[in-house]
Amino acid sequence: MATRIESTTSPPRASGWRGLFLRLHFYAGVLVGPFVLIAALTGVLYAATPQMESWIYADQLRAPVGLKQVSLADQVKAAQAANPGGDLVAVRPAPEPGDTTRVLFAEEGLGESERRAIFVDPATAQVRGDLVAYGSSGALPFRTTLDHLHRNLMLGEPGRLYSELAASWLWVVALGGLVLWVSRRTRRNEKTESERGKSVRRHGSVGLWVLLGALFLSATGLTWSAYAGENVSALRESLGWATPALKVTGADEHAGHTGHSGHGEVPAAKPESVDAMLASARAAGIDAPSVEIGLPAKPGAPWQVTEIERGWPTQVDAVAVDGTTGQILGEVRFDDYPLMAKLARWGIDAHMGVLFGWPNQIVLLLLGAGLVTLVVLGYRMWWRRRPTRATGLTFGRPIPRGQWRKAPPALVVGLLVAAAAIGWFVPLLGISLLAFLVIDLLLGLRSRGRSTSDSTDVTV
Repeated sequence: MATRIESTTSPPRASGWRGLFLRLHFYAGVLVGPFVLIAALTGVLYAATPQMESWIYADQLRAPVGLKQVSLADQVKAAQAANPGGDLVAVRPAPEPGDTTRVLFAEEGLGESERRAIFVDPATAQVRGDLVAYGSSGALPFRTTLDHLHRNLMLGEPGRLYSELAASWLWVVALGGLVLWVSRRTRRNEKTESERGKSVRRHGSVGLWVLLGALFLSATGLTWSAYAGENVSALRESLGWATPALKVTGADEHAGHTGHSGHGEVPAAKPESVDAMLASARAAGIDAPSVEIGLPAKPGAPWQVTEIERGWPTQVDAVAVDGTTGQILGEVRFDDYPLMAKLARWGIDAHMGVLFGWPNQIVLLLLGAGLVTLVVLGYRMWWRRRPTRATGLTFGRPIPRGQWRKAPPALVVGLLVAAAAIGWFVPLLGISLLAFLVIDLLLGLRSRGRSTSDSTDVTV
């Protein structure tokens, strides 16, 4: 009986600035809740993919440990024989005994950032299979599918709007919830707390536990976004926080040009040189077990050997190697990265669940579960506020309009200025907020036209 009475009552009237935050938190949560829910579920699945990928593709990724290992050049030749139509672009030697070597090819028909991976047994040079690998992480088809599902719902560039919208609003909802939780702690009376109050308290407690994680996911997620991501990159570039690029010095100034001034044609890189290039890089300090040896993009250009260890400690050093002499022509060291570039690298890797291995994955699993719980609890509270005697599909009553008129003018002005600045830097947040205000204004005008008792219940 008490639950029924509670569900037919209007939400409590808030005064001053709290009502403004309450209305913003309510509408933001209702509107972007589905996006956050999908992003959390797909993110949890993606974080668990390293173990699943190892099991699904065990035949390609693993090989019997042999007493000896054939040369990388012979492994590359075996891969070329198995895939004669591809253009050899890179080699990833087996990082540990029992692992296979990946020989990577560019092919027509593959998508952006996709390469054909031929898996070779280092002990016998036997080809154990081929798959399409995606991105710098070398994700295989199962993980690639989950990556696209999490990033864009497998809808391509238009689908990226969903994830950017979720990342743009997540921090707003999280910080707004924190403000409301703090204000409620000073007002709550445990002895007279209603059933609705207990639901709000549970919702707030879960939100407090996932607050820092939600802010982290929002910030790192925006670096990948289509529109805010461009602004983030431009800001990092202007402040000198960008990731340093590998610069080559001392290379042949005529590299890549043929038949000029009697210099003749510069020979293309030979796959047989891969062992020598790796040895030169190892001597120059490229000591991570996992590396990628990139072949020159054009005749005469240097080879590039890059560490691809994204765990802790992070190893992403890179060197450029002269294909003829083995001389190191350039290098970039992670130790020399600007602090913000290091933080960006660590943030992205932690977001993907690879920075600290399985502990990182468990944290993401708990964080994802917390976000799902928050969304479900929020919609449950909204549903329980619906008029139970109404016919047809009904929803819970929203926070009353006009909250901005009860808030201090300085707060309203400050919020408007902040919203304009943030909306410019995070465009989807600004556009969606503006759309909400316009729709809310139109609904308020229609409501005022229907009932004179609601004549002052209009917001902008």
